[in-house]
Amino acid sequence: MKNNHWALILGGSSGLGLATAKKLASHGYNLIIIHRDRKLDLEEINRSFNEIRKTGVTLISYNKDAVNLKVRENLLSLISAVLPKEAKIKVLVHSIAKGSLKPMNSKESLTNEDFQTSIQAMALSLYDWTKALHTNDLFDTDTRIISFTSEGSSKAWKHYGAVSIAKASLEALTRSIALEFASCGIKANCIQAGVTETKSFNLIPGYEEIKEFSLKKNPFGRLTTPQDVANAVYLLTTPEAKWINGTIIKVDGGESLQ
Repeated sequence: MKNNHWALILGGSSGLGLATAKKLASHGYNLIIIHRDRKLDLEEINRSFNEIRKTGVTLISYNKDAVNLKVRENLLSLISAVLPKEAKIKVLVHSIAKGSLKPMNSKESLTNEDFQTSIQAMALSLYDWTKALHTNDLFDTDTRIISFTSEGSSKAWKHYGAVSIAKASLEALTRSIALEFASCGIKANCIQAGVTETKSFNLIPGYEEIKEFSLKKNPFGRLTTPQDVANAVYLLTTPEAKWINGTIIKVDGGESLQ
């Protein structure tokens, strides 16, 4: 059933972001999705968005770079204009996957710029959006902020160095947001998903080995699915979850136990 709840998803055209959009829509959330994709992929993406619209919710999408400062300022104006009177953003989901996967020790190794780009996109942009939405009075009085990390934030995976640092930064940032924005009614949490087959995961060099290893580790003998993660996101948006704040929640079926 449609209601006046709105969720803003940064990076919602595939993977965890799209699965989350579908889940929230099934519970009546209207959606604003910001994504950055090639024209070649837009037909499939728009087909997914139209399927969500068929559930009766409003879905507004912008194919723009959410990390760029000037673009973000323009998007904030657009969001302010399209939100119905007195409507606010109740859920902010950060699912931006834009990190360098270069090795550290090779002829074409990671550069300082690669690290900065990864950290800005996958971590600092969460603060940028949180601060901007708060400053523009676009948040609900009981807002839930949810982002996605991985076990690679604390373990070394080949070619994952820049992303690993970005994910560790994201976790630290989540704790700080949870502390310093609590007085505004904001709760911020980070989901550590188990290995999940997404477009982003399949770009990691050696992903097949990671997948095989994870299948052996997981007590249930399967990988985490985007739907598993989306279910956890929804749980964190419920009234019953209002006292969960500043945590890193594992959603991996026990994969990280051993």
